[in-house]
Amino acid sequence: MPWYGWLFIVLALGSIVGSLLMLRDNANSNKVSKETIANVKAREAQFAAEEEREENR
Repeated sequence: MPWYGWLFIVLALGSIVGSLLMLRDNANSNKVSKETIANVKAREAQFAAEEEREENR
């Protein structure tokens, strides 16, 4: 195999490994504010209440 074939393989593997390392580093970062989380939970509770009302009809 010519040298540029090996170069391509090394670059591809480096790209994959680098992406996996970045994914691992960012896995625990939670950039959602507490206010947004509270809004989502309130909305979920609202949907659950609406579903329960529809089931009880």
